[in-house]
Amino acid sequence: MWENFPLLPKRASSFAPEVDALYGFLVGVSLFFIALIFLLITVFAIKYRRRSEAEVPPPVRGSLALEITWIVIPLGIVLVVFGWGAVLYFKMYGPAPKEALEVYVVGKQWMWHIQHPTGQREINELHVPAGRPIKLTMATEDVIHSFYIPDFRVKKDVVPGRYTTLWFEATQPGRYRFFCAEYCGTKHSEMGGWVIVMDPVEYQNWLGSGGASAPTESLAQAGERLFQQLACHTCHREDTQELGPSLRGLFGRSVRLADGRTVVADEAYLRESILNPDAKIVAGFSSPSVMPTYQGQITEEQLLQLVAYLKSLGGEQR
Repeated sequence: MWENFPLLPKRASSFAPEVDALYGFLVGVSLFFIALIFLLITVFAIKYRRRSEAEVPPPVRGSLALEITWIVIPLGIVLVVFGWGAVLYFKMYGPAPKEALEVYVVGKQWMWHIQHPTGQREINELHVPAGRPIKLTMATEDVIHSFYIPDFRVKKDVVPGRYTTLWFEATQPGRYRFFCAEYCGTKHSEMGGWVIVMDPVEYQNWLGSGGASAPTESLAQAGERLFQQLACHTCHREDTQELGPSLRGLFGRSVRLADGRTVVADEAYLRESILNPDAKIVAGFSSPSVMPTYQGQITEEQLLQLVAYLKSLGGEQR
């Protein structure tokens, strides 16, 4: 019966059972107190009903034990829910495992453009292997979108001007719907697609066959080509660092800035430095920076290619 009328979507990721357990606890606690309050109202209404017109109810005296009870029990339940939810939140939205397969996603009205590190491109489809963590690095070319996979119990907003990340581990092969969960325009309802979870061997065969599109170069190779086309290599040279710092081994490393601060060279830092070179100038280099801004000159997809290339130059993976 419940197969045709499921209360919840399928559980198809490692997060799904834990999210459902917390949700079930919240529903169970709510139902328990609804029943308890209904029962007490009924009992008190009968027991303390007025029996005659002349009856005067006795004065109500306070009870310290009762007041402590109805403070301590709800407080304990709230703390349990808070602690449980916080642990689950940091597990889901914390850093992805180092062995995670990274896939790049760009949202735009009204489609999802997806590219694998080896160059395969997809539109509104995402092929992933089962049993391996998948990290999505996401950007948007226009408005706020939100990448939502109900069967995996994961959702993350995709915000203009920044990268957001999401990770999951699919547990069983199959086809699972994903949606945009943020109203993004008149055709918002059409902005969805499928996650195709494959057996690892089948996934490798899919990659080897070229996937949805036969790639001519990987994402990092496309970024390297763009890096040369934009003449970035003329300043970011390794033999001399007069105009720009070396980028080899930069990703994930701490960078000391001209204003004394220290930042980590993650995806967000690389993106900001490409679009707004004066935002965080590296210590020892001129301010304002001699580097021109590439805001409006390259697309989000090209930005992801450049970031993938810079990450391929080495550094601590994050």
